[in-house]
Amino acid sequence: MSGDDGVFIRPPTDIRNKVSVGGPGSVDQAALARAEKVILDMAGSFVDMVHEDVANLHKELEALKSNGGDAATLDNIYRMTHDIKGQGGSFKYDLITTISRQLCNFIEELKGNVKPADIEVIALHVDALQVVIAQDLKGDGGDVGSNLLSGLEKVIAKRSSGQD
Repeated sequence: MSGDDGVFIRPPTDIRNKVSVGGPGSVDQAALARAEKVILDMAGSFVDMVHEDVANLHKELEALKSNGGDAATLDNIYRMTHDIKGQGGSFKYDLITTISRQLCNFIEELKGNVKPADIEVIALHVDALQVVIAQDLKGDGGDVGSNLLSGLEKVIAKRSSGQD
């Protein structure tokens, strides 16, 4: 790379910004309002679902530690994290999506070759997801979210540079 940090593009999280309103192939206002209400009604259960998902991630993480980085267990963690990633922004938990995306990318880069230090990086991401839920950090999480992401990025950079 040329040293550029690149540009981070934030996809829209509101359903209204994801669909066309008016014209051919568009969604009518009433249908859009109903969809937004369904999402709003599900927001409370989202927190419960993610809390349960993170608890399951912790179980898989313990299994990963005990089995030395088994590929099937790593795949389970990836799949679960990917599911969480896809839901966060829809319920105004953008930080959950960002952390999950970062963890998915990290796991993809491992290509099945998991070392103990990699497991610790995964654990930090799972713990960060738990912090987001415990502190109800919506949106980007403000200063706490910024600090979480910065810390996770530093850990990944350190790990990627071969420093354990």
